Amino acid sequence: MLRYVQNMGRSFMLPVSVLPAAALLLGIGYAIDPTGWGGESVIAGFFINAGRSIFDHLAIIFSVGLAFGMSKDKNGAAAITGLVSFLVVTNLLNAESVALLQGVPAEEVGEAFGVIENNVLIGIVTGLISAALYNRFSETKLPPYLAFFSGRRAVPIIAVFVMLAVTGILYVAWPLLYNLLFNFGEWISGLGAVGAGIYGFFNRLLIPTGLHHALNSVFWFDTVGINDIGNFWASEGEQGITGRYQAGFFPIMMFGLPGAALAMYHTAKTKYKKAAGSVLLATALTAFLTGVTEPMEFSFMFLAPLLYIVHAFLTGLSMFVAALFEWTAGFGFSAGLIDFVLSTQVPIANQPYMLIVQGLVFFVLYYVIFRAIITMLDLKTPGRDASVLAEDGASTVSDDSASESISDGKPDDRYSQQADKILIGLGGKENIDTVDYCTTRLRINVHDDSKIDEGQIKTSGAHGVVKPGKNNVQVVVGTEVEHVAEEMKRML
Repeated sequence: MLRYVQNMGRSFMLPVSVLPAAALLLGIGYAIDPTGWGGESVIAGFFINAGRSIFDHLAIIFSVGLAFGMSKDKNGAAAITGLVSFLVVTNLLNAESVALLQGVPAEEVGEAFGVIENNVLIGIVTGLISAALYNRFSETKLPPYLAFFSGRRAVPIIAVFVMLAVTGILYVAWPLLYNLLFNFGEWISGLGAVGAGIYGFFNRLLIPTGLHHALNSVFWFDTVGINDIGNFWASEGEQGITGRYQAGFFPIMMFGLPGAALAMYHTAKTKYKKAAGSVLLATALTAFLTGVTEPMEFSFMFLAPLLYIVHAFLTGLSMFVAALFEWTAGFGFSAGLIDFVLSTQVPIANQPYMLIVQGLVFFVLYYVIFRAIITMLDLKTPGRDASVLAEDGASTVSDDSASESISDGKPDDRYSQQADKILIGLGGKENIDTVDYCTTRLRINVHDDSKIDEGQIKTSGAHGVVKPGKNNVQVVVGTEVEHVAEEMKRML
């Protein structure tokens, strides 16, 4: 079950990865026409409508993306199945169709059916079911006279009929689930700034499990009507309120975590300081520019869990402060400098530059708190222990393991060399079952987890190793993880 949830978290990255393009288009459009919101400039309207075309169809993008991402061989037929499944369910359960079934006017149909056509949760459900159907029936063999419809071609057809049954289930279950999630969202929203703080705390706390994606879908997308990301970039809602579930992340990712990195650097032992500095600088810059924080977070998440709990608390505090003062900004991908600059052009943004001031305060908070805790408790953060960072910037391993190269080519390719070292640390080719990846992590299933050598894996420059379940390991590589994963697949 855990493996399935983790694969789902990885698959979320495919539809989410298109959001920066939408944010860029909207940012350009609002910069051209910041007062008319596209109504006073044809060019601005062109960019804004292009960006909104993505945000207005996120549900179908999630259905197609998850169906493709969760399929066993990443085939386009799975994506087509996701599209077909979504269209069948949403067309049978939209307000007009349900009104026809119930024999009442469309305006009397329950609210749950009125928002189903662009509901991200429906997209997620149909995408996951489509992937399961593809994985089960993509190798189906039919009699010769029906051979054309065998294999992958059979799956979308099967999906049509399965979705009829799914529609019947959702006809009963969807209003109940919608009301449950709606009440949860209303409860958090009703808490105002405190609710934003609670959300921020659990968002960080769930990062190691990948379950933060489920939490985010309630607040960021149009699952129960909050749709914080979509409404912000559409410049709809209430100024100072819309964007509150995003704004508080900017001070953390752009300033807080770099402050933590500086604290870890200053507390590193002299002989390891150079190696620690190179690693921490790279991860801090990644967090500041792009908002991708996993390389930084995994550098202390398991070495010093107390620091990670403090980090989660400070994130909640930042979300609370930003929401309390109604400073808002938004992101299409994550809360880094690039998204911040774009979001300042959105008319509904409210005093976004105050988040920079808040960020400077959090830089100091992170630095002081992290440095104090590290020194008082002698925590083994990067640069304070030979097993964490050796003098050359890698973990210490035996000469024998380091010499058993698996790579069969590209000796000068750094991705090939990194993949080679990771494969050795995972116990060699014969110990690998599957290799996949998400934004920053390799996700690997092995046959025998006792063969995993974390020290060897870290010689590759990996930021961390996580074992979320038996025979399952995640290696935190960073934003270039895709290239390393492809090299590993080539070697296998």
